[in-house]
Amino acid sequence: MSKAKLTIIPPGKPLTGRAVVPGSKSITNRALLLAGLAKGTSRLTGALKSDDTKYMAEALRAMGVQIEEPDDTTFVVTGSGKLHQPKAPLFLGNAGTATRFLAAAVASVDGTVVVDGDEHMRKRPIGPLVAALRSLGIDAEAPTGCPPVTVRGNGHFASGRVEIDAGLSSQYVSALLMAAPLAKQGANAPVTIALAGTDIGARGYVDLTLAAMEAFGAKVEQLDAATWRVEPTGYTATDFVIEPDASAATYLWAAEVLSGGKIDLGVANDAFTQPDAKAYETIVKFPHLPAEIDGSQMQDAIPTIAVLAAFNETPVRFVGLANLRVKECDRIRALSTGLNNIREGLAVEEGDDLIVHSDPALAGQALPADIDTFADHRIAMSFALAGLKIDDVTILDPDCVGKTFPAYWRTLAGLGVAYKDEA
Repeated sequence: MSKAKLTIIPPGKPLTGRAVVPGSKSITNRALLLAGLAKGTSRLTGALKSDDTKYMAEALRAMGVQIEEPDDTTFVVTGSGKLHQPKAPLFLGNAGTATRFLAAAVASVDGTVVVDGDEHMRKRPIGPLVAALRSLGIDAEAPTGCPPVTVRGNGHFASGRVEIDAGLSSQYVSALLMAAPLAKQGANAPVTIALAGTDIGARGYVDLTLAAMEAFGAKVEQLDAATWRVEPTGYTATDFVIEPDASAATYLWAAEVLSGGKIDLGVANDAFTQPDAKAYETIVKFPHLPAEIDGSQMQDAIPTIAVLAAFNETPVRFVGLANLRVKECDRIRALSTGLNNIREGLAVEEGDDLIVHSDPALAGQALPADIDTFADHRIAMSFALAGLKIDDVTILDPDCVGKTFPAYWRTLAGLGVAYKDEA
């Protein structure tokens, strides 16, 4: 049964045991798209089954891709090498990866495709990607600068050179990169993708994209730090193993250090290739976190570390956070609001910086606080950490964790966390 709120009972003991981290959302949605674009049958194992990946799978099915799900962590994807015009707009909830990746990929469809999302996704910017598509001659429009996006395709992606402003999101670059092999073979040139300026949100995610593309047969040459040339090869089906989600792992790494426990994730901490895995090096320094933490290259890990910082020995300033304002919610505001609901003055926003006025004495206190998650899975999962040490922390809309980690609350329970019985 779904719950409107969930109050955590501090366990009062170290959390120990084995916990299974779901597959990477970032890699699953890349692999699903590439398998859907490939000719033949691909088997994706270790995959995440969550709201975000279900939206991607359903969109691909609507465009003629066959997707079977033989178990909880496998997709078997059979594609023809081409996406077909769907009968209705593609609805992608608040899945940023699916929305942005498909906005570019559907340019290869012969016909009109509308890519849309929920009320939250309709506030998330996609203008720079649409502008890049238009510069290639693709008929695309997003009047508000956010979804819905309407793309009128002619059966293949466009060739040529395109510049993209990736300051708001590296997903724009990944979207263009993954669509580029769909350009018409024998066209006058491959697709060259260049950054407009040097700013790029979480560059490590572009590396994930390139690795997945090459696994499915794409040929990409990096000309310099800001330019890639992609050949119009299309994609070839392959079997692909998806690693566990590093962003999800951050909550368990933090729970371990915060409780003084030992949690076995079944995967080495240095075995992840995702950018958020860098957070481990910071988390293990608790309760002596650095005075300043740059979140620009591990953005999804910042909510975890910000809540952990509330119990640190000394204050922490978080910088490089501007992109957090345009995630599933304004995460800087959500973090400062939640922390200040626990105790007024615990957090301060200075521009796009977040300062957490750490206080180890918070642990063991009863500080009733309702945490507004703003329907954001990462806010819900991060503030659960506060409930491990403080009495009466209540998470509103706890089911929003289904976006990327549906078993989160059961996973914590398996480690010894209990909850008050509430409707």
